[in-house]
Amino acid sequence: MNRRSLVSLDVGEKRIGVSVADLGVRIAIPFETIMVDGSEIEAIARIVEEEQADTLVVGYPRNQSGEATAQTRYVEQFAKQLEDIVPTIVYQDESLTSVLAEERLKEQGKPYTRADIDAQAASIILQDYLEEHHG
Repeated sequence: MNRRSLVSLDVGEKRIGVSVADLGVRIAIPFETIMVDGSEIEAIARIVEEEQADTLVVGYPRNQSGEATAQTRYVEQFAKQLEDIVPTIVYQDESLTSVLAEERLKEQGKPYTRADIDAQAASIILQDYLEEHHG
């Protein structure tokens, strides 16, 4: 049976949160956080290949009015660099995902880092996508 996976990114200028989901299970799992240091494209390519992902879900930032921001343009330019890595790139609204991610981590009652928040935010983005498109 051919496994179908999705990889999700919460793109930031310092770190990129990564989440993965198997379409058979449809549960997004925080995977890792990649530092933005010049090797991030190769790191994402490795994850996409390892997970046999055919779709990359990229968190799409907007301001509270739903308008594009400088961060939106940064994410769009970053995603363009990934077009040769995966057949399909889709955007998913990421409004308040970092806030929600931090709340979830606080509820666990264990120490966490900014990197943990980024990976958790990527999993929320991916879970939202799964529920909207693969419910």
